[in-house]
Amino acid sequence: MSQVWVAGEVLIDLIPDGSDRKPIVGGGPANTAKALAKIGIDTHFIDGISFDKYGQMAKNELVSTGVKLDYVKYSDKPTCIAIVSLSDTGSASYEFVIENTATFDFTLDWLPNPQSEQPALLHIGTLATVIEPGASVLFEWAQPVSKGVPIVFDPNIRPAVMDDRKQYVKQVERWVSISSAVKVSDEDIRWLYPSLEIEQVVDNWLAKGPSLIVVTSGDKGLVGYRVGEKVSVDAIKVAVADTVGAGDTVGAILIEAIVKDGLDTLSGVRLEMMLKRAAKAAAITVSRSGANPPTLKEIE
Repeated sequence: MSQVWVAGEVLIDLIPDGSDRKPIVGGGPANTAKALAKIGIDTHFIDGISFDKYGQMAKNELVSTGVKLDYVKYSDKPTCIAIVSLSDTGSASYEFVIENTATFDFTLDWLPNPQSEQPALLHIGTLATVIEPGASVLFEWAQPVSKGVPIVFDPNIRPAVMDDRKQYVKQVERWVSISSAVKVSDEDIRWLYPSLEIEQVVDNWLAKGPSLIVVTSGDKGLVGYRVGEKVSVDAIKVAVADTVGAGDTVGAILIEAIVKDGLDTLSGVRLEMMLKRAAKAAAITVSRSGANPPTLKEIE
C-alpha cells in the first residue's frame, strides 16, 4: 500500500489531572497520523518538531505508534501547547500558546516536493490550515498535490485561535475547494455558519469540489453525504472518558477506505460500512483518556 501524508500540527495537550495538568501528545493531524499507523497504514507525518522536552515527547509517541517522520523539520523553537479544559460530559475546549513555535514553522524549502514525490493521499487540517503565515505556505504547497492525489481535509475548528468568523470561513473554504473529501463535526459547521442548516452547508461544499462530506455529531452518530445521497449511522454507546481524538479517529477510517478501495466506491452500502467502522473506532477512542485511537485488532 502506498504511503499517506499527514500534514499539520503535533502539540502538547495539558489535560486536567486532579489539581494538576498532565502533558499528552495531541494535535488533530498528529492524532490522525497515530490512528492511521495503528490500523496499518504507511503514514508519514509532516510538521516541525522541537528539540525541547515536549517535542521529543511528541516524536517518541509518534514513532512508537508507527508513524514515520522522514518529512519532519527539527527545530530549536519551542513546542506549541494547548491548555485543555473538560466539561462535565467530557467535551474538550482549548487555549493555545502558538507564536514562534516549531509546530507552525512551515516553509516551502523543507516540505516534500510534490513534483518528485507523491503519496497515495494527503490529509491536512486543524490549526495548520488557518494560522498564518504557515497556512498559506501549506496551501501553496498542497495545490499541486491536489492535482494528482486525493486530499482529505478536517477543519477541526478552534475559535480560541481565530474568533473572526468571516476570516475563518474564508480559510476553510479555500481548503474545501481543493479537497476530495471533508470530515467535519456538526459543531464546526454551526460555528462557521450559524444562520445555515447543516445540509445547506454540505450542499454548498459539495458544489465546490469534494465528492464526499462526512459529518460527525458526537453521540448522535455520523452522516456521509455525496451529491444526491445521504447515509446515516448511529453512534455506539459507551462510557465516555473524554472526546479528545474521536473525530481524528473517524478521519483515519475514512482515509483507510479511500486508500484501500478508492473514493468513488464510497457510496451506498460501502459508505455505510465505512461509517459503522468509524463509529466503532471512535467509540473505543472516547472510552479512553486522551487521543488513544484503537489498533486494527481492536476494531476488528
